[in-house]
Amino acid sequence: MTMTFAPPNMPDGAFYETDLFIPQYRLATAGNGWRLKAAALSTSVGYWTPARLVRDMIALIRNGDTWMSTAPMELESQEIGIRLAHGHVLIGGMGMGWCALNCALSPRVTRVTVVELDPDILELHRALDLAAQLPDEARAKLNIVQGDAYTYMPDRPVDLLMPDIWLPLMNDGRVEEVRGMQANARAREIYFWGQELEIARHAVAWGHGLDGAGIAATIARMDLPLIGPEMPDYPDKLRAAARQHMRGRWLPGTEAPKGL
Repeated sequence: MTMTFAPPNMPDGAFYETDLFIPQYRLATAGNGWRLKAAALSTSVGYWTPARLVRDMIALIRNGDTWMSTAPMELESQEIGIRLAHGHVLIGGMGMGWCALNCALSPRVTRVTVVELDPDILELHRALDLAAQLPDEARAKLNIVQGDAYTYMPDRPVDLLMPDIWLPLMNDGRVEEVRGMQANARAREIYFWGQELEIARHAVAWGHGLDGAGIAATIARMDLPLIGPEMPDYPDKLRAAARQHMRGRWLPGTEAPKGL
């Protein structure tokens, strides 16, 4: 994420807008190097949308690395999972908490379980108490537990698994890591962070196109119950995300398809 002051030649009105709930954050620090940092005005590229001006961006930073933020890329890269969430949602990684809060606000969601390993992040959220900004019925859905997302065994059926525990947007082996979490969660559906990029990488490696049929064939071979592809504009969003963020990180022996 780039947090820089907006250049003067950006067109008027080119601000990023979202209807997702963004809590009010109090700048704070916690434990070994965690801190929340603010940028009053910045520019940021989205996950699938072009660069926009962004007001009051907040980032969770540790040792110079941005782990999560309210940048358009971060919001859009979780948006599909949030909008399709229902029933019991199991989230791997607390981060800044806005994903869990948005899921809890959905009337289709009955419970949100967040698994967070780092005690410093848990302490940070106890101090922030972001759930206090929610209506009572949404706040009551939240269940925060300390644990390892790779080994956590839920005590009730899971309708949607949403892991977001990685620092980079992509890493080799992510699909296998999600399969390991799914072996424990046995969720009916999954939406994991960076999903579109992993689908694109594997589709190209397996000789599939980045259209609806190619995406469906790739997901079938992944053997994961991924959600999102049922949305009519999903192929367009997937291709846009790949154009903006793949940056040559295709699987070994492959390269970007022509026209991407």
